Amino acid sequence: MVDRGRKPSALASTPGLPPQPQVTFSADNSRVTATLPTGESVSVLLYGATVVSWKDKNGDEKLWLSEAAKLDGSKPVRGGIPLVFPVFGTAPDHAQTKNLPQHGFARSSRWEFLGKSTSESTPTPTTPAFAATATSAAGAVAAAAADLSVKLDFGLSSSGLSEDARAKWPYAFNAIYSVTLNTDSLTTNLVITNDDERSWECQMLMHTYLRVNDITSVSIHGLENASYVDKTTSPISTSTQTTSALTISSETDRVYTPAGDDPASIPITVFEGDQPKYTVLRDNLANVVVWNPWIEKAKGMADFEPKDGYKNMLCVEPGAVATWQVLEPGDAFEGAQTIVLGGKTQN
Repeated sequence: MVDRGRKPSALASTPGLPPQPQVTFSADNSRVTATLPTGESVSVLLYGATVVSWKDKNGDEKLWLSEAAKLDGSKPVRGGIPLVFPVFGTAPDHAQTKNLPQHGFARSSRWEFLGKSTSESTPTPTTPAFAATATSAAGAVAAAAADLSVKLDFGLSSSGLSEDARAKWPYAFNAIYSVTLNTDSLTTNLVITNDDERSWECQMLMHTYLRVNDITSVSIHGLENASYVDKTTSPISTSTQTTSALTISSETDRVYTPAGDDPASIPITVFEGDQPKYTVLRDNLANVVVWNPWIEKAKGMADFEPKDGYKNMLCVEPGAVATWQVLEPGDAFEGAQTIVLGGKTQN
């Protein structure tokens, strides 16, 4: 069931039912926050449909957000999960998107909140969750609460763009963006539909800023033998990842295509030391951008604060950006990522 804003809130408690996720709005209706009964939360700005916070049940933040990020809609947000569409970077040689600003207009447009939905996987007498907690009715309710998730849906269409954006990209489209919070993961899913009578081409990416404790202790696994474009060289170069793990010790800006017949199926795991911190799963997004500005680039970005914040962030960005996605009239392109807390330990 989808709840619309301004509906009367449910009763505080209903006997026999688990506590439900709560969805609240900021005083100025610029931000939507969902909180699970177990304490996990996610916050999304309507400006850019940008996820600006994801916290676990202990209140620990999982996304990096610049202290100087503009959250008032005056410019794209530095941090969180900005959305990139319909172009990655700039494309001066691409006829349809050459006039667009860097990373397109999705991250700088105001999206509409479409509603929320919840789901649960209720334990049964044969499941471990039930066996562990269902020694009483209260235990069964607690087990069900632990399996709850909440999904927030946002929409953007060509009619909702600014006049400037429509002039620079005069194609009809519809976008639905879903953010789903579970107890141990966050999923973001974007569906783009061509509502025009003409075909057009696009790129899509989720510019995720993961929070880490110390970038010098981080390693990224799942990219071995992957080809990549290195955007820090002049001219831009291509190469292949020869080591089993990628570490960060200087400015890094690479567009990877993981090896194999299905690059999107390969998990990307971020370790701190020998412990897995995040596992990024991708659906229909064949590329992974790995970015860290390091010292000098961070100093040169006015909205990057603190300047040594590069030590505490790592961008792992699932996308479809190595080529252009061609959408014929009525066609849709869908891509998603799921960021799971933890993962498999190193052998």
